[in-house]
Amino acid sequence: MAPDPAPHAAAVAAGAPSLGSRRRRPLDARRVARGAVPYLLITPVVVAIGAILGYPLYHLVSLSFQRYGLPELIQRQGSWVGLDNYRSVLEDRIFWDTLVRTVVFTAANVGLTMVVGTLIALLLLRLSTPVRILLTSGLVLVWSMPAVVAVQVWYWMTNFQNGVLNYILTEVGFGDYFQHDWYASTFSQLSMVTLLIVWGAIPFVTVTVYAGLAQVPRELVEAAQMDGAGPLRVFRDVTFPTLKPILLILTSLSIIWDFGVFTQPYLLIGASHVDASNYLMGVYVYIEGYAHSNFGRGAAISILMLLMVAAMSIPYVRRMVRMGDTA
Repeated sequence: MAPDPAPHAAAVAAGAPSLGSRRRRPLDARRVARGAVPYLLITPVVVAIGAILGYPLYHLVSLSFQRYGLPELIQRQGSWVGLDNYRSVLEDRIFWDTLVRTVVFTAANVGLTMVVGTLIALLLLRLSTPVRILLTSGLVLVWSMPAVVAVQVWYWMTNFQNGVLNYILTEVGFGDYFQHDWYASTFSQLSMVTLLIVWGAIPFVTVTVYAGLAQVPRELVEAAQMDGAGPLRVFRDVTFPTLKPILLILTSLSIIWDFGVFTQPYLLIGASHVDASNYLMGVYVYIEGYAHSNFGRGAAISILMLLMVAAMSIPYVRRMVRMGDTA
């Protein structure tokens, strides 16, 4: 005889949980717990970063709304001026010229670093083990060299009086480069700085991309080659999709580093030769904030730089997030 469904229907009507609802509740609770685990894991990192960067950032924002020069520094008390610092910066033509110059400079540095670093990483795959170890060791030594030491070595090589570069170019027959000044114009000055920065940044990109190449399935590469695909087609259709997340991260980091670079341009060009015609944003902040002792204006420029770097990094971060969601 079939069971009478009336008692079960009456229990449901009276508000008693059904068998299906009793089974779904534990599953929902476990799903919520699993969803909360990533946030719990990153909470200590977020708290630590907030503690380390929170107060300095707050103090920088507060300083950007004040008139804060040497008298205020001695008294440790600035005067509130509201948006005057931002208004004076945005109305300054030097700021806009420096911004355009820095954007072009950053694009050139990031592009050269990513292209050359990726090409060298691909070259490492085709080298024998001893040569690969030797080249990788040289890249690590370049990466470990302090920026100040690299500037001094680079300036010694490009010195117009007795630089090695002028001597070599003259000896091999490229022309008469005797006492040729590589820092005579703004373009040549920034070109020398670009070569120095790219030279120092290539090792990190190369080693990182080479590690990413290990994740490319060899069977897919071999299958594409058997189908007649050339090296460029294999890289575009097989290698690049695997490296894309790594390349996005490296590009974003390179933008952040190169947009605010200070040590190489300031030391290589020389403090006596730095002027408004060759300012980059990092040097511009230093000159306005410290050399002119206008700390409030320097803080305003720093905040604007932070916003611009964040705006330039947003497209790459969004792509990484989308790739993570579709993975």
